[in-house]
Amino acid sequence: MEAKTSLKQFLRLLYMSAKMDLAWLLRDSKYALICMVVDIADNIAAISTVLLIAGRIGSIGSMGFDEALFMMSYSSLLNSLYIMLGAGNNIIISRVIGRGQLDHMLIQPLPLITQLATSGFAPFSGFGNFIVGIALMSASIHRIGMSITSLWLLSLLIYLIASLAIIASMSYLSAIMAFYAPVAAEEISSTAIDDAWPLSAFPLSGMPAIIQVALLTVFPYGLISWFPSMCLLGKPPLGLSSYYPVAVAFVLSNAAGYMFKKAMNYYTMKGSNRYVPHGFRR
Repeated sequence: MEAKTSLKQFLRLLYMSAKMDLAWLLRDSKYALICMVVDIADNIAAISTVLLIAGRIGSIGSMGFDEALFMMSYSSLLNSLYIMLGAGNNIIISRVIGRGQLDHMLIQPLPLITQLATSGFAPFSGFGNFIVGIALMSASIHRIGMSITSLWLLSLLIYLIASLAIIASMSYLSAIMAFYAPVAAEEISSTAIDDAWPLSAFPLSGMPAIIQVALLTVFPYGLISWFPSMCLLGKPPLGLSSYYPVAVAFVLSNAAGYMFKKAMNYYTMKGSNRYVPHGFRR
């Protein structure tokens, strides 16, 4: 009989993951301070290039400095959510498959989706980026002079969820290869995500239309930060609907779920070569 998870049990698993994350971060005060400072510095360094260019020439494409600052703040918030929810390799799923760790999860008395949803919960590790994102967004909103409403805040939350869903879907779609070639494709999810961040955090405003279209369709990196930011600023690009990122996130999520299940069926018949003679990391 398939195991089921109650809400109480699900919250208990989240609490356990959060507790372990806090224990890891606070194993000593010096280590905790170094982690927080490095995390914040890394995030600022990642967004500084675009901001310095925009500050030097006044704009990037059709985006002014304040709008670029808003986009960078959105990217910082998204990055913090990625760390908070995916610190346990539950988003970089090819690593779990390639190392044979998926087998350990399949024998647990919990649904796989529950384990994946709770194992990466690390609310304290990613909190530094969250603070930076909130500070940058508050500054950009003040400089732009935007009026914030409850509907706008709800839209921000929906776009962040959609962006995170697109990142996770890209990871899971690429991770399908790890079922068939676990050694070669162990890090394919991390490669797909690492390639996404630089493009997602760069303003596409002013780029040729063919590049914008490519990065909003075939390679949906533009939907991670740029497009949602423009929608929140009231300027949906290319005449597309403001619901476009949500629609793409829905399609990619369902496609990733379907393809992942198909690959899982293959995996359950073939297994992992980690447990055979001369297998990988036996």
